[in-house]
Amino acid sequence: MRKHFFLLTLPVLFIVGSCKDTQKETDDRTVFSYNEMAGITSLDPANAISFENKWPVNQLFNGLVQMDDNLNVMPSIAYKFSVSDDGHTYTFNLRNDVYFHDNACFENGKGRKVTAKDFVFSFDRLFDGSISSATSLLTNIDRSEKNAYKGFEAVNDSTLKIYLKEPFSAFLSILTMQFFSVIPHEAIDHYKSDFRRNPVGTGPFTFKLWEEGTKLILVKNENYFEKDEQGRKLPYLDAVTVSFVSERETAFMELLNGKFDMISGADAFNTNEVLDREGNIKETYAKKFYLQKQTFLKTDYIGFLIDEKIPSVQNSPVRLKAIRKAINYGFDRVKMLKHLRSNIGEPAQSGFIPKGMKSYDPEKVKGYTYDPVKVKELLAEAGFPDGKGLPEIVLHVTDNYKEQVQFIQSQLALNKIKVQIVIDKPSVLKQAVNRCEYLLFKKSWVGDYADEENFMSLFYSKNFSPQGVNYFHYKNPEFDLAYEKVQRETSDSIKKQLYQKMDQMVVDDAPIIPLFYDEVIRLVNHNIKGLSTNPMNLLNLKTVTKEKVAQ
Repeated sequence: MRKHFFLLTLPVLFIVGSCKDTQKETDDRTVFSYNEMAGITSLDPANAISFENKWPVNQLFNGLVQMDDNLNVMPSIAYKFSVSDDGHTYTFNLRNDVYFHDNACFENGKGRKVTAKDFVFSFDRLFDGSISSATSLLTNIDRSEKNAYKGFEAVNDSTLKIYLKEPFSAFLSILTMQFFSVIPHEAIDHYKSDFRRNPVGTGPFTFKLWEEGTKLILVKNENYFEKDEQGRKLPYLDAVTVSFVSERETAFMELLNGKFDMISGADAFNTNEVLDREGNIKETYAKKFYLQKQTFLKTDYIGFLIDEKIPSVQNSPVRLKAIRKAINYGFDRVKMLKHLRSNIGEPAQSGFIPKGMKSYDPEKVKGYTYDPVKVKELLAEAGFPDGKGLPEIVLHVTDNYKEQVQFIQSQLALNKIKVQIVIDKPSVLKQAVNRCEYLLFKKSWVGDYADEENFMSLFYSKNFSPQGVNYFHYKNPEFDLAYEKVQRETSDSIKKQLYQKMDQMVVDDAPIIPLFYDEVIRLVNHNIKGLSTNPMNLLNLKTVTKEKVAQ
């Protein structure tokens, strides 16, 4: 009973007035509630590195541009933007009706209008590695003498220019990231390092309360600048509440009891209980909830360290392309997803670029399927007929992927390839892979922005770990030339062809074993309408409505 009482009285936090008026207004208020199992560490856009942080930041802040659900770059605070012919200068024209949230950091507590100088301040702040997780995204910003050492320039209140060292076709996509939200200098002056707990933005919701580890409350921004197609002001919801229940079973029970309107992620509930073998919601739960499944820009893979300059690689069979390809052919991705993931995701039978990206095309990029005959041929080609003399290969993985790699291990064993599994803590695995200590390791890559360059960057030879993300030390001069060319290319059709060419090179050289392309999966109450999904798995609540449930 106490839990239900909390739900009914929660909106009172946002209402001021007599008891009678409060009850009346409470009945008309709509509050969207969801659970975040992993918790939130910061509400500062500069630290929007995890999905846990990105989701609330996306409700509180806006940037120059935004991504729609089809991964197109759309206007936001900048209503218009252009790129110079040489690709070095980006010009943004700003709306004049965007205001920061009312907050004590401003004179008389009233939020002021956003200007181009606010973007200069916000972006310059990202260069500080002590507060920002976005420093690596700024390496192409030109702060040279020719631009008066300014990478970002406020020409006037409504015009912003950004200067790049080199043309970079993915740059607009990068600007849709939450890192590049606008913040007021007054808030940083006022709250200093505590800004992470006192966010001030321009978004559809404003900050109300954050009890770390317990709850987060955001309320409707009555002065939000965006409207729907009918001219109605956004957002529709009156408030958003986030809980932090870490136990999956407890969170699922709270969903069943009506405390949450949504839970998200395959790890957030027992998929075998809720979904059938085909990945559809079972009838028992379909009466109260609907299932959202959406392509997710995330590729799960097993990586090989193949740099023969490293002593441990010199004596390992993984240095041989034929062995790496044999392993790729040696297990059934379709069966793995069906039995271990309730068909959540798509078998990675193309390249590393996942389904959902514009260049994804299994007809153009041919990957690996289960083929014992080819395994046998490749083992013989590598000098290990029927696996004779082939040393055992050690695969490092974290505990949450144990079942998947055990499935792979068993199928490879049937094909005369022996694999030993070692379970590591996530921090240990991450550090060891960065230091080139493991020859075979399980990882995944989530697209930070909606451009294939983000995925292909893992295979560029100048990105060798530990400084970069090329954990395999893969080097192919032809790939590097295509990678450098595509960054200067402005034609979408040519970019698509180049990415497909590069992706096929990765498949053919086999520095990785693509496992599956993941999916966004959400369980949502039927009274929630207008909740969209997108391949970036970004939560957008400004167009969500919540219908009243008959008592």
